[in-house]
Amino acid sequence: MEIKILGSGCCNCDNLEEIAKKAVKELGIDANVVKVTDIGDIARHGILSTPGLIVNGKVKYSGKPLPSLDKVKELIKGELAKV
Repeated sequence: MEIKILGSGCCNCDNLEEIAKKAVKELGIDANVVKVTDIGDIARHGILSTPGLIVNGKVKYSGKPLPSLDKVKELIKGELAKV
């Protein structure tokens, strides 16, 4: 599973990255969490408001307020069910 955090590197982006890493750890899954800061790459995903959360190529969340740990786990589990 691939999880991307899209954002410029602001504290909200950093916080979402930490939430995603914690969610992966708590779920006990094998996932690669990647931070994407390139504006061109972010735009190609159609994200207009950062931070963004992409799970297996699908936009799951963007903007503020940040999703909770439980919400991120729920979004990830939703993609696990499709595999």
